[in-house]
Amino acid sequence: MNTNEINLVVGAGFSGAVIANLLASELGEGVLVIDKKDHIAGNCYDFRDKNGIMIHKYGSHIFHTNSEKVWNFIKQFTDFNTYMHKVVGYLDGIETHIPFNFNTLYDVFPESFARRLEEKLLDVFEINTKVPILEFQKQDDDDLKFLANYVYEKIFLHYTTKQWGVSPQDVDGAVTARVPVYLSKDNRYFQDKYQGIPLEGYTKVVEKMLDHKNITLKLGTDYKELKDKEFKRIFYTGPIDEFYDYKFGQLPYRSVNFKFETYDKEYYQSGACVNYPCNYDFTRIHEYKYYLDDKSDKTVIAKEYSENFELGKNERYYPIPKDENTVLYEQYLEESKKDKNVYFLGRLGDYKYYNMDSAIERAIEVFEEVCE
Repeated sequence: MNTNEINLVVGAGFSGAVIANLLASELGEGVLVIDKKDHIAGNCYDFRDKNGIMIHKYGSHIFHTNSEKVWNFIKQFTDFNTYMHKVVGYLDGIETHIPFNFNTLYDVFPESFARRLEEKLLDVFEINTKVPILEFQKQDDDDLKFLANYVYEKIFLHYTTKQWGVSPQDVDGAVTARVPVYLSKDNRYFQDKYQGIPLEGYTKVVEKMLDHKNITLKLGTDYKELKDKEFKRIFYTGPIDEFYDYKFGQLPYRSVNFKFETYDKEYYQSGACVNYPCNYDFTRIHEYKYYLDDKSDKTVIAKEYSENFELGKNERYYPIPKDENTVLYEQYLEESKKDKNVYFLGRLGDYKYYNMDSAIERAIEVFEEVCE
């Protein structure tokens, strides 16, 4: 193989698979895709277990997007069901909707008080808007202050401390914005135009993206094994700090540990995802058979525990959004500008929290940049 004429894509998750597919199909170029894992699809990897249930190995993944471009791209490789994700959580022992909305209001408070709060909320904010919790706390009205403090403590404070391992004061505003009060009766977690789960799972989607005569796939392969070879271009979806041997220091991440349990019952809980903001050490429980309406007399759940990322011990999941981490990432970004034919993308390459649709969109953008 003359690697000078081959593109190297490091990582067989969505970011890597999209860029590989576009290089192979649109430009007709050869692509070698490698991944350290023994499977494709990265953290979106799923599989059917012995009970016939589609298991998301690395936590629940729900596809959602407002982008026609992204939707049209991924629809080449799969059909979706019409699943719309809803999350419930336990507040004071009551199972109710998250994010906190008007329905939650009436679940946790007496009706007369809930009605009063609803009227005051609509005097201040527009219907169907999402108000970040820290913005919500700035209100002068005593009732709204009470509500803001209630939501902050019951939904945001303890959950955030478990999720990020720090107090909310030390968490970036980008995180707090994802925990809003939603002035609506819409119980869906996402309001995007397109939502659903691939009918054959995410692994099959990535498999189809990589199924091209110009693409060669090698699993269980570390970039270090190939770094001395010359490639036409390198598209690196792994950690940017690892690429540069941590010369400026290690970028911090949060990791997640999933404890899987199987039960001899049809369902364990009322929906696919139940949050526990104030109880237990885990943040939430996933129950997978809800996603594709799998039929089985057993059910599989995963309790999700957040923890710090430690090199060699666990997986990187969430870049930690703090100013000092952004400064460190930008040092690596400056260093990357010296490598003319190396492109970084994905959650680890860009040190950015991407949903699946954002990862796909970013990969398409990088491809378009190459074509300019």
